[in-house]
Amino acid sequence: MMSEDLIASLLYRDGLMLVVNKPAGIPVHRGPKGGANLEDGFDSLRFGLPRPPALAHRLDRDTSGCLVLGRHRKALAKLGLLFKQGKIDKTYWAVVEGGPTEADGLIDLPLGRLDATRGWWMKVDPLGAPSQTVWRVMGRDAGLCWLALSPLTGRTHQLRVHCAAMGWPILGDAVYGSVGKSEVSMHLHARAISIPISANKPPVAVEAPVPPHMGEALQRCGWGGEVAANIVRADA
Repeated sequence: MMSEDLIASLLYRDGLMLVVNKPAGIPVHRGPKGGANLEDGFDSLRFGLPRPPALAHRLDRDTSGCLVLGRHRKALAKLGLLFKQGKIDKTYWAVVEGGPTEADGLIDLPLGRLDATRGWWMKVDPLGAPSQTVWRVMGRDAGLCWLALSPLTGRTHQLRVHCAAMGWPILGDAVYGSVGKSEVSMHLHARAISIPISANKPPVAVEAPVPPHMGEALQRCGWGGEVAANIVRADA
């Protein structure tokens, strides 16, 4: 991702943190095999500070939306604690295959590593770490369902594994989804985040525009908004 694109993806900026609109299909940091990643462009987001910002959390390679960066060490420590304590509210939009019959609910399934050879791939495991996801149906279409997902815990691949375990995998999930769906980009978007970064101010609330690859399916499910043609620069 070019530096100018990363700057244009900025959704929020203050003295402590930045929130950028991560595009789907690019990892947040460099993997063992190298390749394009967001972190390599963070120097363009210094905005006068001596060091570039750093990741306060992670999003999967194929997940788009709100990604929080700390601008210095104190900010990173504070953000890390807020994430660890579950004080940051996150809302994801997903389009899933099939879908629940109810209007809302809670998934309470512990998660563990699939096996030592599969890296970060996860599975439902009674002996795994407690994992909870609140979900709400936002709209439906034939064979598809638009969900708002709020993870109460922050396990790796939590939303993807939870949805698949319930029988409604996320559309385009090449790991946990249906066989033969990998040609479709994954329909999981970090839509909104609320960060209580200051004790005497309301939480910072940020929303990421819907990415182009999810627009058609969301509109079929009843969403009436506009798709972002490109990542739009924020007034920050």
